[in-house]
Amino acid sequence: MSKKVLVISSSLRKNANSEQLAVAFADGARSAGHEAEVISLRDKEIKFCIGCFACQKTKRCFMHDDADAIREKMLNADVLVFATPIYYYEMSGALKTMLDRANPLYPSDYKFRKVYALATAAENEEYVPQKAFSGIEGWVDCFEKAELAGTLFCGGVNDAGEINGNFILKQAFAMGKGI
Repeated sequence: MSKKVLVISSSLRKNANSEQLAVAFADGARSAGHEAEVISLRDKEIKFCIGCFACQKTKRCFMHDDADAIREKMLNADVLVFATPIYYYEMSGALKTMLDRANPLYPSDYKFRKVYALATAAENEEYVPQKAFSGIEGWVDCFEKAELAGTLFCGGVNDAGEINGNFILKQAFAMGKGI
């Protein structure tokens, strides 16, 4: 059965390593017959959540910016994929801001059941993505019908495009193909 896959790339840098992971995942999903869309937060205007929680009653945010359309796509996706560079051992600020602004999804009849997290960093140690993945898992844990279905980390890549030719891109493709 074909699934609707939404991949959110949160690096603000062009030719970002994490975005290349995102694209490889989406390509893999498409190769398996799924519909996959990659959205980059690079040129999006997304204001900070102010924590008013009005969205818990209205199922929408009172602020209107690019988060509205992204959140709507998140609501209707079967699979969500978050791709982030690691900054100071955490997810990017852009991704955290988008996840906060996705708060109206909590009381909604969201469709996603599987969530994946992809990350890249300059450092290569095994512990490097733990806090970023933990933050994403914390978000997923708030959605009873969803689960963090997989993570993929590529360390040792710093400069834009440095991930080119790395075997991890094949792993991201295979992960996407396997959903």
